[in-house]
Amino acid sequence: MNGVGHVTAQYRDSAVSRRSVLRGAAGLAGVAGLAATATPAAAQVTRRRNGPPRNTVAVLGAGIGGLTAAHELAERGFAVTVFDRKELGGKSRTIPLPGTGADGRAPLPGEHGARGFTSFYHHVHDTMRRIPLPGTRKTVHDNLIPFSVNDPRYPRAGNLPDGFPLMFGFYFDPKQALTPEGLQRILIEGFVKNNLIPLPEAIHMAGRVVTYLTSSEERRFGQWEHVSWWDFVGAGSRSAQFQALAATGLTRALVAAKEYVASTRTMGNMMEGFFLALLAELTGGPKVYEVLNGPTNEAWLDPWLTLLRDMGVRFRPGHALDGFQTAGDRIDAARIRKPDGTIEPYRADWYVCAVPTDRARRLWSPEIRALDPDLGRMDELTVDWMSGMQMFVTEKLELGAGYNIYLDAPWRLTSYSQRAFWDVDYAAKYGDGTVHDGLTIDISDWDTPGILFGKPAKYCTREEIYQETWAQLAAALNDDGKVQLKDGIVRDWLLDPGISWQDGQNQSDEPLLINTIGSWAARPTAHTKIPNLFLAADYVRTNFDLATMEGANEAGRTAVNALLDAAGSAAARATLYTRESIPAFEPLRRMDAARFDAGQPNMFDLG
Repeated sequence: MNGVGHVTAQYRDSAVSRRSVLRGAAGLAGVAGLAATATPAAAQVTRRRNGPPRNTVAVLGAGIGGLTAAHELAERGFAVTVFDRKELGGKSRTIPLPGTGADGRAPLPGEHGARGFTSFYHHVHDTMRRIPLPGTRKTVHDNLIPFSVNDPRYPRAGNLPDGFPLMFGFYFDPKQALTPEGLQRILIEGFVKNNLIPLPEAIHMAGRVVTYLTSSEERRFGQWEHVSWWDFVGAGSRSAQFQALAATGLTRALVAAKEYVASTRTMGNMMEGFFLALLAELTGGPKVYEVLNGPTNEAWLDPWLTLLRDMGVRFRPGHALDGFQTAGDRIDAARIRKPDGTIEPYRADWYVCAVPTDRARRLWSPEIRALDPDLGRMDELTVDWMSGMQMFVTEKLELGAGYNIYLDAPWRLTSYSQRAFWDVDYAAKYGDGTVHDGLTIDISDWDTPGILFGKPAKYCTREEIYQETWAQLAAALNDDGKVQLKDGIVRDWLLDPGISWQDGQNQSDEPLLINTIGSWAARPTAHTKIPNLFLAADYVRTNFDLATMEGANEAGRTAVNALLDAAGSAAARATLYTRESIPAFEPLRRMDAARFDAGQPNMFDLG
């Protein structure tokens, strides 16, 4: 069974219409859906008068969005050159710790985050299935290791019981979740059974979940897009335990959003995706979570880059996009800053801009903004920090199944034990032979004071960040008399090199887009009003709609489809996938669309 909700007129105006999504998403089945692969096809593009085909493309930015666009375009016969100011892979790349490899071993591998993939990611999975692993009959997708919905652990500080606040840690009959009443019973039981919140608050939270899941797309865009998640769940008037569950657990811990400003539409859609994935797992489908079985470069990016080079894609790392030159209503050239600091124009037929939000809007010169005034609205978008720290330790860590979410940590930490998932003799392959595991930690809140120095991460030195992060981890892992994180085991550590100290505080070179209240209206479509300029980053309006690898991949595909349309190409369009919903709730969503149109609240919305 699959479920495709209504799409509003506002959403139809975006780069992904209901019709185009359905045309690309052939073969979706099951609660979580099945991925389909795109079929390579030769490009048929317009030709210059008495000249060669108009088929050269400059892809500007080598993160997941840019690499996806390059992949899809190269499959269709376009000549692609990819530029990036840093290294290929963007924020997803592995970051080796310099000077740590000895006696033929590789440097210690730094990772930004757990590289987690959920079963409701479809675009990234499709791409991975099309990347062969050299010397094998396998693909990169075979490097994903699934783990159960119950495996993520939530260590609590202050001797509070560790629990499963999102994926309830007990089995229930999925059929019971197909009615609002049955779903409410399941949610209330899960919240209360794990001693998460008092019964009255459990009843309230279950009602809010059902309210969102039965809301039409019209209401999600017209009402919930303009309400914060904090206000939607009524967290301000409820207990600290409720706030940790409903606010922290469903925003910062999983998607690095801030509950006070995060759009209910974005958070609700992610909640819906996780719940559908849970239902699929309980009915014998894929596990909710998957992680790579090695460093991202080794397990994914290196094979991908090898494939793209074999397809003729050229790469120019260390070459930054400095701006655009215009001629008439088009882009005439991209100004590229070379490693030696000189700037030279690069001309192509088509330009795909895949740089992050903060850098993209600096590129919109008065000339660009005059050609497409909608790009100026990007100034309203909010970016925030989510940066990682690596701790390389001298013994294998035993921290549950390997993935932990620290609900009580002021800096909203999550951690990932590399050896729990990597199929490797760590000491033999990395470092100096004394390191047996790596702990990858994400810091999602840089503005809240910590427990050791009483300062936000933005105002801590690198050493203070390390000590404070360790203290917050230990407060949750060592609070019940059992020492799970021993002192003295850290051999080396690495703070994300995108963090730098300037003018008395830290600065982030790679902030992320945050889906704040009402921000959808400020986000551009993949095809700008400039005929040969397209956008392929996670700020583009997409069906997935979150700053993730999945969102960036979908944005890259959407940009390619827009380019193919502009080029008049007969090549097959890149496959796009829908966002799913509970099919049994579809009549209730249709009813809610009529209620919203009549100015009435959702029938389950009791406040």
